[in-house]
Amino acid sequence: MMANASQAAEWGDNGATRPAADFGWLDIVRLGLVQMSIGAIVILTTSTLNRVMVVELALPAVVPGALVGWHYAIQMSRPRWGYGADVGGERRPWIVGGVAVLGLGAVGAAFSAWLTASSSLAGLIAALIAFTVIGVGVGASGTNALALLAARTPPARKAAAAAIVWIMMIFGFVLTAGIVGALLDPFSMARLVAVCAGVAVAATGLSALATWGLEGRRRPPTGAAAEKSASSANGFKAALLDVWGETQARRFTVFVFVSMLAYSAQDLILEPFAGIVYGFSPGESTALAGIQNGGVLLGMIATAIVGTTIGKSRGSFMRSWTVAGCLASAAALAGLAIGAYSGMASEGAGLRLNANVFALGLANGAFAVAAIGSMMTLASAGERSGEGVRMGVWGAAQAVAFGLGGFIGAACVDAMRAAFGDPAMAFGAVFALEGATFIVAAALALRVGASRADRERLPMMPAGESLAAE
Repeated sequence: MMANASQAAEWGDNGATRPAADFGWLDIVRLGLVQMSIGAIVILTTSTLNRVMVVELALPAVVPGALVGWHYAIQMSRPRWGYGADVGGERRPWIVGGVAVLGLGAVGAAFSAWLTASSSLAGLIAALIAFTVIGVGVGASGTNALALLAARTPPARKAAAAAIVWIMMIFGFVLTAGIVGALLDPFSMARLVAVCAGVAVAATGLSALATWGLEGRRRPPTGAAAEKSASSANGFKAALLDVWGETQARRFTVFVFVSMLAYSAQDLILEPFAGIVYGFSPGESTALAGIQNGGVLLGMIATAIVGTTIGKSRGSFMRSWTVAGCLASAAALAGLAIGAYSGMASEGAGLRLNANVFALGLANGAFAVAAIGSMMTLASAGERSGEGVRMGVWGAAQAVAFGLGGFIGAACVDAMRAAFGDPAMAFGAVFALEGATFIVAAALALRVGASRADRERLPMMPAGESLAAE
């Protein structure tokens, strides 16, 4: 089925069609520049503004944490932005407009920090509005950039495309952190607003240039495409129900939520774990995060290379690689759980922790690229809905999982420390639970896009389901 998807018109089943033209590597990199622009603005809100609120403004850490969580909650609107482009037939206005809105939200968030210095209530109200705008901007731009990538990337390049856009987004984090860090000194609130405005303008301009002429010209729908396009008059609710009514899409949504919950649950506890249980200094624990991210990048690159060169059955490859990445992540988390009980008591414990965290990053990177590649494949496999709605549903599940994951992981550690009175046991138990969640995610991944032969071995799967990933 997916062999034909790359031959299909860009807007799938739910809008105007256009002559098929698969994305080349340069086209994929151009969309990667959009992801890099999004990452450049987002890092301002999750890192720089977080520090300013906690340090310069002396606000409780829960305040920026709640604002970041709110921007994830707003991303529940992702399906709506994807649907708007599905029906309208053009994604570029949503992508560029979304980045512009995101930039406006970042500037508003910086201004709210300035306002908070003189009026806490007014500043926090402004911050809530700004982070709402940020959530809308991320949702509109990110959803439609990935939907366009899914619609136009041939199966042979999906794994590599997923790796490219994510690596470029991480590069946006790193590049912006370095440049903004230099520009903010000597620090002032006025300088913060000016720097955020500069990043927002640069990111919006880069996104506009990167997507110029990328979609090509449209033509009116004909035949079956026209009939399906007419069904869009039923509205967004009908399109959303169409996606949820497809067994494979529904199962994949659950898989995305569970896997990303496991993926993000260690975000806020890994460095405290290294400090409390292993006695790492702040510098050593920060370096540990770098080791993990190095593993993530290597896992992404390796998966992209293998996925591009395997030849046939790429859908099966991505499903198998997703499962393997989940299981490897579970094994690495089990290693962390076991190591928690030895801590610094055993010789070479610090080196083993570094190796264990690198392995976790490697497994996470492989899993993430394979899962995103599968998402891109399944996005073009809808019977009635367009890529935008489907990407929106999965993006919303991912955003909610990310918003909940870090909070749940930290809350569980606090609860278990209170219950056990032993930090090592508390951290070990939480890592073990995360590993178990990854095992559940692996089982869910096996149920998505299984082939006919797979169905015979998995009797719970009805025989009549579509072969979305094959």
